[in-house]
Amino acid sequence: MTVPASASPGDVFARERQEHIARIVEEHGRARVSDLSIRFQVSAVTIRKDLLILEAEHRLIRTHGGAISIDRSRPELSFDIRERLQADEKQRIGAAGAALVHDGESIVMDASTTALSVARHLTARGGWSQLTVITSGLRLASELAGHPGIIVLMLGGRVRWEALSVVGQLGDGLFSRINVQKAFLGAAGFTLESGLADATDEEAQIKRSMVAAAREVIAIVDNTKWERAAFATFCPTDQIGVVLTDEAAPPTMVRALAARGVEVRLVAADAAAKSDGAAASGTTRSYP
Repeated sequence: MTVPASASPGDVFARERQEHIARIVEEHGRARVSDLSIRFQVSAVTIRKDLLILEAEHRLIRTHGGAISIDRSRPELSFDIRERLQADEKQRIGAAGAALVHDGESIVMDASTTALSVARHLTARGGWSQLTVITSGLRLASELAGHPGIIVLMLGGRVRWEALSVVGQLGDGLFSRINVQKAFLGAAGFTLESGLADATDEEAQIKRSMVAAAREVIAIVDNTKWERAAFATFCPTDQIGVVLTDEAAPPTMVRALAARGVEVRLVAADAAAKSDGAAASGTTRSYP
């Protein structure tokens, strides 16, 4: 895409330039660093700094050579893009999730970016003698593999590059042979009526198997997933044990879940200060 040069604001202040850039990306869906550099008569380094600031403000998503708009109506964003969205919230939720895991357990995690955050906190925490993790996520398996005391079991199936996951029924038989204490599951959407849902039925299918195998389902969903409908439900609300989320979750839905007996833990901004998760439990408000 070539940015139209309707003006030549080379002397525009940085904040004004960033606002112009945000509007360009929103209008056209994407923009290249080279085009923006020419339009605003500044260096590519300056444009990249502008894009970094705008991404931190959740105004756009940086890509190789430019930026794209954040379009949450799209059915599924790629893994590397989703990983950068709500990164701070996912970091805190990941710390709180890792704090719920005990040595000797068998847990299952999906291929979500928030589950990857849980996995990173598990490895940072260390001290494991026998923790078994079953996952459908390629990035999660890579993160956990080789760490002392952690046994990684990878589900079989077809690889989906969009989510860096495996899907299909090839891995279902594993769940009939093992005992799973906890399932940590992200979601593309979360409503009271539909429960946890995903963007594709393939992803939802493997997650249904995880829900059925686990004694406790722990939803790991940042505030942007709440009150948002997604294509395929994999866990009804009444099957959720605990919801880990950030403090921006809608209060009305939090109260409604508490009234149904679902525990909701709102993780505060300083909850990820320690990678071992110890800080998470001390800075988390629970409902009910």
